[in-house]
Amino acid sequence: MIRHISTVMNKSIEAAPLAVFRFLFGVLMCISIVRFWSHGWIEKLYLNPKWHFHYLGFEWVKVPSPFLTYGLFVICGFTALAIAVGWFYRLNAVLFFLSFTYIELMDKTTYLNHYYFISIIAFILIWLPAHRYCSIDAWRNKDIRVQFVPAWTIDVLKVMLGVVYVYAGLAKLNPDWLFRAMPLTIWLPTKFDLPFFGAIMHEKWVHYGFSWAGAIYDLIIPFLLLYGRTRLFAFTLVLVFHVLTRMLFPIGMFPYIMIFSSLIFFSASFHNKVISAIFSWFNWSKSMFDNGRTLLQKEWRIGQFAQKLLLLLILFQLILPWRFLLYPGNVFWTEQGYRFSWRVMLMEKTAYANFKIVDGITGKRFYVQNEDFLTSFQIKQMATQADFIIEYAHMLGDHFSSQGHQNVEVYVESYASLNGRPSQAYIDPNINLLTIKSDLKNKTYILPLNE
Repeated sequence: MIRHISTVMNKSIEAAPLAVFRFLFGVLMCISIVRFWSHGWIEKLYLNPKWHFHYLGFEWVKVPSPFLTYGLFVICGFTALAIAVGWFYRLNAVLFFLSFTYIELMDKTTYLNHYYFISIIAFILIWLPAHRYCSIDAWRNKDIRVQFVPAWTIDVLKVMLGVVYVYAGLAKLNPDWLFRAMPLTIWLPTKFDLPFFGAIMHEKWVHYGFSWAGAIYDLIIPFLLLYGRTRLFAFTLVLVFHVLTRMLFPIGMFPYIMIFSSLIFFSASFHNKVISAIFSWFNWSKSMFDNGRTLLQKEWRIGQFAQKLLLLLILFQLILPWRFLLYPGNVFWTEQGYRFSWRVMLMEKTAYANFKIVDGITGKRFYVQNEDFLTSFQIKQMATQADFIIEYAHMLGDHFSSQGHQNVEVYVESYASLNGRPSQAYIDPNINLLTIKSDLKNKTYILPLNE
């Protein structure tokens, strides 16, 4: 068994799929940064807010000055382009990962599954020999040119994509999604103005059809892509699925990222044709890269370490989504263990949170205008998530204490609606939120969901 695993891990394969993935990933990331900047979201999401919400353990990550914030995005976009062409690849891969991840850590309000996915892929690319074929680095230095690389350097990307799809499918196996077609029953009727499909978007059978089809698609698509005979059919499904989701929902670059990432499952001959087509546009020849050399695991300086590190990363990704089982209650209601688990667009949650500042001795009180402290987007995110509410309460406590208020206590009147259910109390209104610390323990101050 050990010998078989060793043989599989040391098997070699053409490097073309890795080079194409590197190029497409870098180009898409550069476009994403330009798009983010052009929409004015740097200012809206990072510079305009007075306060920012932090991930547990990353409170030290702050939004820097406007000049440095824009500088971060410049670095991120430039290094993405450098990754695409394979110029000082390793350095730029590290810088892209650090700059992109830092940007995402600056404010928890902006969390999206595909941002998390990009950070993981960026980290993986740091350790892969993606610059040794059809890159500026390989063009400049013939000593690093190889035509064949260890197969696991490509398989790790396939596995990561498979994890995203399968766990997204498993997350859909819940009563709301399967038996109430929620939240699609809420979302789809609003798309009545779509050409061709708009007229049927209010039909119940459409809502259930999309729900079940989405779950089945996520669960089987990685396996269909792996198998050569079903690969073309599977990629057609990938195109149809992600084009539809792009038409129906405002999810940015995510569909394009998943479409182009899925090409990693195609054969080396397909990727060689892609590279030849790209090179022919510029009247270049890739013959210098087709030198027949193989990057042997034992000759690759960081190969053994990279292999073990990325194996641990995959194992971590397989375990982390199950942490919600450690907490009682409906994970969509409490959101304990919800993030970083590939739960993609599974709920419609609306909420209201009214904060009360109380003098613990005299009993004098007044209510807070959230608009004085948060943007409308932050208010929407804060009201639906318990850890946001606690962090915001501590912000308010510090603020009003610094303003001279004595014996400050903070309470919240909070109501939420999950997937069309009637609104109900969300956070215990009798608990002084300043007595609660942000940690990974069960949030007993969240009131149970009344089904």
